[in-house]
Amino acid sequence: MEGSSLINNASKPTKTTSYVLYALVFFIVVAIVIVVILIPILLTSTPAMNVEVKALKEAALNSTVCYERLAYVCDTFGPRFSGSSNLESAIDWIVEKMKEDNLDNVRTENISIIHWVRGVESLVMLHPYQKQIGVLGLGPSIGTGPNGIEAEVIVVPNMEELQNKAQMIPGKIVVFNARFTTYGAARVYRSDGPIEASKYGAVACLVRSVTGYSLQTLHTGGTSYNPSVSNPIPAAAITVEDAEFLQRLQDSGIKPRLLLHMEPVTYANTISRNIIAEIEGEEEPNKHVVIGGHIDSWDVGTGALDDAGGCFISWEAIRLMRALSMRPRRTIRVVMWTNEELGARGADQYALDHRSEILNSTIAAIESDSGIFFPTHFGYFSSNSKDSNSKKAYQFARNLVHDYLKDILEKGDLLMDGGGRDIRPIVDLGVPGFSLENAEISEEPYKYFNYHHTDADTIDKVDPIALKKCVAAMGVMSWILANSEEVISNNKILEKN
Repeated sequence: MEGSSLINNASKPTKTTSYVLYALVFFIVVAIVIVVILIPILLTSTPAMNVEVKALKEAALNSTVCYERLAYVCDTFGPRFSGSSNLESAIDWIVEKMKEDNLDNVRTENISIIHWVRGVESLVMLHPYQKQIGVLGLGPSIGTGPNGIEAEVIVVPNMEELQNKAQMIPGKIVVFNARFTTYGAARVYRSDGPIEASKYGAVACLVRSVTGYSLQTLHTGGTSYNPSVSNPIPAAAITVEDAEFLQRLQDSGIKPRLLLHMEPVTYANTISRNIIAEIEGEEEPNKHVVIGGHIDSWDVGTGALDDAGGCFISWEAIRLMRALSMRPRRTIRVVMWTNEELGARGADQYALDHRSEILNSTIAAIESDSGIFFPTHFGYFSSNSKDSNSKKAYQFARNLVHDYLKDILEKGDLLMDGGGRDIRPIVDLGVPGFSLENAEISEEPYKYFNYHHTDADTIDKVDPIALKKCVAAMGVMSWILANSEEVISNNKILEKN
């Protein structure tokens, strides 16, 4: 009995043992917190960085310069279409102001671009009764000839139906009435529809404007002509309402007949310019973060949202840094690319001309081409998102966003939904890409596409407060990437030099 009692007492933990166990658990938890939470913060956050970021945010949220300059360019120079004097005059003005801002290495780089001019356009329904229908040519469509093209209409909702009705297509004007679900799904009919229709013998192609909401609003855009297609056809957009109207006539057994008239002109290639300005790095000036958007617009509207706003928030970000006497560790370079809307030759040529620099010195690229609304988050993309180094780069940058941008971005996050035509050639060479995103382009009802490529893309659609937040977001994101203790290079995390 006595021995059994001793054994039982020995098996019970003493108070001292319990305290030791509690202490051990406590230290393990603390160690986990340090490793998982504090060390990443310490690696990406410094007291100096916090002070600089705070100053940059406050300046961005209190300055009216960006809005005033954006309004001036949109209202004074009008549409900045590739090949136009409007575009080149706007470029001249921007370069002059950048030099007045005392930015570093302000310059332009010549780009050979396509020069397409819209010309006279009209569309008339002749049967079952005469009716004027709004029309807006797609660039760089060919013309109909001076007498126009008169033909019966055949309406199809998608490419599959076009193929199913192949025997009925020859000699007809094909109308694609593809309803808007997402921009990516709908734009394929604008870009590829005319080529596909021509393969089946169509004489012209009309596409439903790419938008989810319309008040008889015409949306233009680019279309593709494949050199392998021997018989390209005229291509234009009509409104959502008119596409539905023609669909209803066809469904009721009526065969509408249209007369399309388009007289665009394609001139010899001309010279436009990319704009470049920098704030040079103090410690590693040869390494740089590229930020920007495209300065050209369509020939309708004034391109306030698409994409002067994206250019101007980038410009304003480094202007504020200079005004605040902030000098980044690495160079921050603003690029305003030309010709994005009609071929993206500005972006493609930049990547060719700066290839060695991109491969060896560009640590990140950030684009804003999603409209200037209240920013929700940054999107991330890379040349190989499944690569382990790319995943590490993403997590590294995401930690920075969490540390410094939660008060500016509505979602306060970096998500894997980035993209951007102008920085895509840079990303394809291994540089991590980031895009400033908002709910109006990525979530229903997709408000951005109410104005996209229309006469309605004007400065009154820009909310001055949202614009200030976009400046803050672009400025802080470029600053923290240019100043972090570690650097992303070709999707790898490298130690500080």
